[in-house]
Amino acid sequence: QVQLVESGGGWVQPGGSLRLSCAASRSIFTFNVMGWYRQAPGKQREVVATITSGGSPGYGDSVKGRFTISRDNAKDTVYLQMNSRKPEDTADFYCNFRNALGEAYWGQGTQVTVSS
Repeated sequence: QVQLVESGGGWVQPGGSLRLSCAASRSIFTFNVMGWYRQAPGKQREVVATITSGGSPGYGDSVKGRFTISRDNAKDTVYLQMNSRKPEDTADFYCNFRNALGEAYWGQGTQVTVSS
């Protein structure tokens, strides 16, 4: 069983920055795709950013140019750097790692609030 532990959530003012971390309990080389999703109150969960085992990133339209996903193989951790935060970015953020068998693992979620 894989455990994913998110951290870094909290409150930030509009325009501010925050970095989320997702640490895996085993080597991230065992996963094909790693990503971040978010779910705002009353809305469906949506993809924010993904990164492949080869390091190729992908982003949802609403965060392009503002968020950056990255990985640290030595720490088995994936990060989400969020800049130029907007109030509509307020949500619970979840990391999701998927292996070649299609098995997917979710973190417990971390709350991010953007307000003045």
